Amino acid sequence: MFVKVANRFGSDIFVEKDGEKNQRQKHHGPDDARRGPGSKVTLHVKGADASAAIAELEALVQRKFDED
Repeated sequence: MFVKVANRFGSDIFVEKDGEKNQRQKHHGPDDARRGPGSKVTLHVKGADASAAIAELEALVQRKFDED
């Protein structure tokens, strides 16, 4: 779900976990942005629609990826 939402935006979106950055729009495998309860990731977003992308992705995380 995270990749699907990230792909709606033109901005470059990277997720950093444990010092490793991965670009979300280029990732086509399993959605590994969520590695389990309590995992911490940092979003790096750059582009014209960065604010909107951050807001929507943060909301998705707060909703627990719409899985509840």
